[in-house]
Amino acid sequence: MTVNPSGWRPSTPANAQGEATTVTGNRALMLEEPLLFEIGDAETTGVDFDRPSPGPSRWAGGEQLARTSPLGLAGLSEPEAVRHYTRLSRQNYAIDLGLFPLGSCTMKHNPRLNEKVARLPGFADIHPLQPTDTVQGALELIDLVGHWLTTLTGMPAVAMSPKAGAHGELCGLLCIRAALEARGDARQVVLVPESAHGTNPATAAFAGYRVEDIPANAAGRVDLDALKARLGPDVAAVMITNPNTCGLFEPDMKAISDAVHAAGALVYCDGANFNAIVGKVRPGDLGIDAMHINLHKTFSTPHGGGGPGSGPVVLSKALAPFAPLPFIEKRGDRFELVEEETAGEHHGRSFGRMVAFHGQMGMFTRAAAYMLSHGADGLAQVAEDAVLNANYVLRALEDVLDAPFASSGPCMHEAIFSDKGFSNGLSTIDLAKALIDEGFHPMTMYFPLVVHGAMLVEPTETESRAALDQFIAAMRSIAERARAGDETLKAAPVHAPRRRLDETLAARKPVLTWRAPAPAAAGEPSPSEAGGR
Repeated sequence: MTVNPSGWRPSTPANAQGEATTVTGNRALMLEEPLLFEIGDAETTGVDFDRPSPGPSRWAGGEQLARTSPLGLAGLSEPEAVRHYTRLSRQNYAIDLGLFPLGSCTMKHNPRLNEKVARLPGFADIHPLQPTDTVQGALELIDLVGHWLTTLTGMPAVAMSPKAGAHGELCGLLCIRAALEARGDARQVVLVPESAHGTNPATAAFAGYRVEDIPANAAGRVDLDALKARLGPDVAAVMITNPNTCGLFEPDMKAISDAVHAAGALVYCDGANFNAIVGKVRPGDLGIDAMHINLHKTFSTPHGGGGPGSGPVVLSKALAPFAPLPFIEKRGDRFELVEEETAGEHHGRSFGRMVAFHGQMGMFTRAAAYMLSHGADGLAQVAEDAVLNANYVLRALEDVLDAPFASSGPCMHEAIFSDKGFSNGLSTIDLAKALIDEGFHPMTMYFPLVVHGAMLVEPTETESRAALDQFIAAMRSIAERARAGDETLKAAPVHAPRRRLDETLAARKPVLTWRAPAPAAAGEPSPSEAGGR
């Protein structure tokens, strides 16, 4: 087997039954991990407790709460419990193990300095109901992050309270609704291009608007003529993602904003892809009225695993007066958390409050550490390196994978491919599962919807060329097998602790509760002997 300069080797294909024909690498410690109930025994315990004394409980009514049946938990010793969870942790893919092609969407590298700052007692241990006199440093930090966000975007105001991206989208639409209502304009339609993020139409519908699509053109950008043709007195806003989900910058963004404003509507920009233009482009200069910024994407702290997130919303001069409460205001040498509407340039007609407490302190401290560590020039380099890495991947794979928009020019921080050209019914899911066998987490699949069998690769700025070369070698090997119609790909992954699932069945009929297998009757094989459990 030839080894490429990166040191990566393609794994040996499986046979038609999905069994590896040759074992490659050392997988001896990647054992099948049973459940706790299958390791321990509910009849035993790993910890000795004093036997409870008889008699009435020490609190009123306690005797009625006494357990009358066994707890039913598996009894494990400390080494058994530690080993179980350690082995499970080794079955997870993590950014600390290798390149994560989901990139800044979910798994961007988080510098350890940020974690150290977030754990400082003055930030980590404060309570949301503390008097503002005791949290001046925290308020100053939130104000600092807000200042960086308005400076980087060229917008005059920012709402720091939204908890994540979709929450920020809702905040922006509520600001737009409040502004329209203030001028007595009841518009009911929000236009969403096909190349926008999937949460955009859902957020608009949740806010009570009727959603209409705007098609993409052959180059993967918004069809400007179709957008202009649809604008009218019933359109409240356009929700656009720039750079869009095809990994492309919208060169007509200023023309789009001018047309929308001329029609009396407002422009919402989904800022989830701000990572590609931070420090390079100010959205305010493009006519944007509202844009959320995922601190957990552009400014580190990946939200893989469900959280936490943070989605501040920058606002134009037209929308600033309608920003949600509370907001931070510096009065003399003190910072105040303003909880009530006040007359002022930015906060005179707030639409109200979105959350009980003000934002995500851990996210703010991590973002502040990231911003101050990089500086203005460093953040510009973040965008440059992210775009360079994505284009390196795009050009290295376009000869073996269909790249539908490769001829449209450079991509931004993510490159998109399709399953066009695969043989024998092989598709994106087969490539993705085979990628697991090669030691990589799959990329974003089947999104955006404008590309059939889409594979969206987002390497981010922190990956070295050597790491990219390893990923590219793995992708090329699998893509060549898919184009040749290698049906063993349908059995992948074969080296992972878990084989391929019936994902539809798993979603519709998940097994969430363990039950002990029934004892086998005489003459019948046990569940383990029968090959199942």
